[in-house]
Amino acid sequence: MTEVKVAALDHVNIITGDLDGTARFYGELLGLERRDAPPPLTPQNAQWMYDGAGRAIIHINSEDCPRAYDRATKAGPTGALHHVALACEGHDAMLARLETRGLACQRNLVSAIGLRQIFTMDPNQVLLELNFFGD
Repeated sequence: MTEVKVAALDHVNIITGDLDGTARFYGELLGLERRDAPPPLTPQNAQWMYDGAGRAIIHINSEDCPRAYDRATKAGPTGALHHVALACEGHDAMLARLETRGLACQRNLVSAIGLRQIFTMDPNQVLLELNFFGD
């Protein structure tokens, strides 16, 4: 029998009433590359945000985007999903980006493991935990 294991987090999906604004937020703040999602999705109902390694780590869907597994969603805090954590580089540059955009953030230090954290909200009230190890 083959062992089952999780290799990595694949992506996070965010449903929004402002597809363009949400994609712009992730592109400008985190430097993710915006691309159209593959068919049958369209540029009007889905945008995928790619990291530097070419992985589509954030999928952004409009409220009317078709889904293989549909369930009710609502704007605001994301229910049982508390936050999305991203490993990042460029701690000071990120603080500057947040300040330039007038975005509130909370900082935290986990000195035992050399981790600096920045917490901020996306336009849909999804809490982002931006983690900077040794940076």
